Amino acid sequence: MADEKNTGETPDLDQRDINNPRDRDALKRAADDFLKARKADARAEMAEDEAESADPIAELLAENSELKDQLMRLAAEMENLRKRTARDVQDAKVYSVANFARDMLAVSDNLRRALDAIPADALEKGDAGLNALAEGVEMTERAMLSTLERHGVKKIEPEGQKFDPHFHQAMFEIPNTEVPNNTVLQVVQAGFVIGDRVLRPALVGVSRGGPKPQTVEATAEPGPVDPQAEGDA
Repeated sequence: MADEKNTGETPDLDQRDINNPRDRDALKRAADDFLKARKADARAEMAEDEAESADPIAELLAENSELKDQLMRLAAEMENLRKRTARDVQDAKVYSVANFARDMLAVSDNLRRALDAIPADALEKGDAGLNALAEGVEMTERAMLSTLERHGVKKIEPEGQKFDPHFHQAMFEIPNTEVPNNTVLQVVQAGFVIGDRVLRPALVGVSRGGPKPQTVEATAEPGPVDPQAEGDA
C-alpha cells in the first residue's frame, strides 16, 4: 500500500518522510536549490545596493566640487572687492578736492593777471601804495598755491622741458633752431596736477625747426591748437 503511494504523484515537502531514502534525497535537493536561490538573491540584492549606493556618492562628489568652485570664485570676488574698495578710499582721500581745487585755479589765474597788468615802469617809480598792493596780491597768490600744494595740488613747471601731451597742450609753435624740436619755450597758462592725475594741462608754446631729441622713445608731437583754450587763456 505504501509502495503504491510512493509510485504515484510526488507529495509536498511537508509530506515527505525523512526516513525514506527517496524522500530524504528529494529534501536534500530541495534544500540545496533553496540555498542556491537564496545566495543568488543575496548576491543580486548586494549588487543592487552597491549600484544604488554609488549614485549618492557620485552625486555628493559632484556637489562638493561645485561648492568648492563657487567658494573659490566668491573668495576671488571678495578679494577684488577689497582691493577696489581700498583703491576707491585712497582715491577719495587724494582726489576729493579736485573739483574745488580746479575752481580755485581760476582765482589764482586772476591774481596772476592782476600782477601782470601792473606796468613795470609804475612799480619802478616807487609808488608806495601801488607797490604795497602788488606785494599783497603776490603774497595772496603764494598763499593760495601753498594751500593747494598741501592738499596734493602741484604746479607744473614745463618751460625748457620736452613737450608731453599728457601734461601740456600746445597753443602755438615758435621757430627756434637752437633747442631740440618740441621743447616748451613759453608757458601761456600754468598747469596743475593732483596726485598722479592732471588737474589742468599747461598751455604752452613749443619750438619748431631745431634738432630732433636724441632719445630712444619717439618724440611726442604737439596736439592741435585748441581755440577755446586759447581764448580762455
